[in-house]
Amino acid sequence: MRVLSGIQPTGNLHLGNYLGAIRNWVRMQDEMDTVVANADSATNGRSQCFFFLADMHSITVHEGREQRIRNVRDMAAALVAAGIDPDRSVLFNQARVPAHAELCWLLNGTARIGWLNRMTQFKDKVGKDREGASIGLFVYPVLQAADILVYNATHVPVGEDQKQHLELARDIATKFNTDFGVELFTLPDPIIPKESARIMSFRDGTAKMSKSDPSDMSRINLTDDDDAIMQKVKKAKTDPEPLPETAEGLAGRPEANNLVGIYATLEGRTADAVCAEFAGKGFGAFKPALGELLVETLRPIRSRFMELRTDDAALDAILEKGAAKASAAAEPTLRAAYDAMGLMR
Repeated sequence: MRVLSGIQPTGNLHLGNYLGAIRNWVRMQDEMDTVVANADSATNGRSQCFFFLADMHSITVHEGREQRIRNVRDMAAALVAAGIDPDRSVLFNQARVPAHAELCWLLNGTARIGWLNRMTQFKDKVGKDREGASIGLFVYPVLQAADILVYNATHVPVGEDQKQHLELARDIATKFNTDFGVELFTLPDPIIPKESARIMSFRDGTAKMSKSDPSDMSRINLTDDDDAIMQKVKKAKTDPEPLPETAEGLAGRPEANNLVGIYATLEGRTADAVCAEFAGKGFGAFKPALGELLVETLRPIRSRFMELRTDDAALDAILEKGAAKASAAAEPTLRAAYDAMGLMR
């Protein structure tokens, strides 16, 4: 069993990054430890989690050199601060492992324009300016397929917005294996996280929490201190109605639903259980409880993150060590792909 997941290194890490992805990675790492501990000697050592920072994907949006480097290091610091252990998982950034780009180019000969034309994320991102979009954004899903297939990952955590891309990776793997008469690429299966949190803006419950929102009050940053967190929760948009007895009563109340969902996710409880606890109470009572919970959860992560992000040499050493492990794992598959296509390397 080999689990692989990637995340774009973006500046200004926030609660949505943590609850939507990073915390699930930590949980998968711990679950993989259990798998390895229970495995026999024939499988032990091949069960691993590969977590990477998708800096090569990030070039579809223009960003200055120094900012991109800082973002990669900050994301590495955040992952380690949140519980990713570089000695138990393989943690690296894409650009340090050229096999990703190499296999992507090989797979461009297998992927079909018709398949890529059906990718809904591309259509959503370019809108009416299709002619002005970069080629990189169009072939982005092929690089995603290469990310997965170069390690013969057996399982990939996906949300609703990524299911189509994983299906494309399976289609590319199947066609390559068939075209060249090999059984090279493993068809990856999806992992649906047990707790898939979709964290919304504190100013608009219908929009995802985002670093690009011009209002800093719309999000909880991982660098926010205790007072800032409490202040943002206090000023988060809500409605005048009290909390209902069950989550069903949150229908049509996006801001209320968002805050209850955050509380439930942090405590590992259901939204129904949270509603039952606060039923009939207004947000004047609920917000302080949510704020305290956020403060207690994020304080140790923030403290460790702020410490780590000041040591660039240590962060680079972590990523270099992970990249060496990733390169070693990717090399046999990449070599076999070249050989299957009759390319001399």
